[in-house]
Amino acid sequence: MAERMGFFTDTSICIGCKACEVACKEWNQLPDDGFVFEATSYDNTAALGASTWRHVAFIEQQPVWMPDGDPMSHGGPVPHSGPMSHGGPMPDGGSMPHGGESVFEVGRDGRWLMSSDVCKHCTNAGCLDVCPTGAIFRTEFGTVVVQPDICNGCGYCVPACPFGVIDRREGDGRAWKCTMCYDRLRGGLEPACAKACPTDSIQFGPLDELRERAAARVDTLHAAGHTEARLYGESPGDGVGGMGAFFLLLDEPEVYGLPPDPVVPTRDLPAMWGWAGAAIATMAAAVAASFLGGRSR
Repeated sequence: MAERMGFFTDTSICIGCKACEVACKEWNQLPDDGFVFEATSYDNTAALGASTWRHVAFIEQQPVWMPDGDPMSHGGPVPHSGPMSHGGPMPDGGSMPHGGESVFEVGRDGRWLMSSDVCKHCTNAGCLDVCPTGAIFRTEFGTVVVQPDICNGCGYCVPACPFGVIDRREGDGRAWKCTMCYDRLRGGLEPACAKACPTDSIQFGPLDELRERAAARVDTLHAAGHTEARLYGESPGDGVGGMGAFFLLLDEPEVYGLPPDPVVPTRDLPAMWGWAGAAIATMAAAVAASFLGGRSR
């Protein structure tokens, strides 16, 4: 088997250009899934789906003050908090009351968070576990791929993904998701999204090497004062056994629409089958004992 390959997405240098989305659609010949203006974001694709295998999220954060210790926000609470100097200027030109705090320290004008999301190619992949036809398989590169010519459209894989990545295409019924450009990998090429990324926010390579590179990047950001930088999905000890596509984030996972503690729904299947087997063996032993006891009488 070849060395396990993966993605490391450094969101701190993503510029939101969506070149990865375009490259993914062009290479994989994915249909247009509609451009929807949601009135809450400049993002025009909104989420991953059957025809969007790479999605760049636009997360606009505005500084919000808490004058009396009570959190305030526009449209809902903003997760990250940190103090600001007392008596600082307010957006309307007034001054912030003494004792006030900003919900996050991002500067007077707020900030944008950009993040290119993708299938995580989990070590313990729930979609693969539940597929009844063998349409989903693990490749020699350690990636998880759906074979559309074998998929029967049952949809079992959709709720089995803790990230909501895999989906069925309308008018088709079959499940689709990122393949990490399996055809390109077999030809010795990097995935189209990583190839197109102008800032190297999306990095592709051997997973162990990417983890080392990511840890060094976090250390660099921390040394520069960006203590909020953290890795998401790099640990083999998480609820999915480690992700083949992991991220460097500048805020809590929930801000990016990622579950804080993802757990593969099929995690307990081996134990459940063990319990079922033990119960069947016990019942069989009881029936046999009853049968033999009846014959002896």
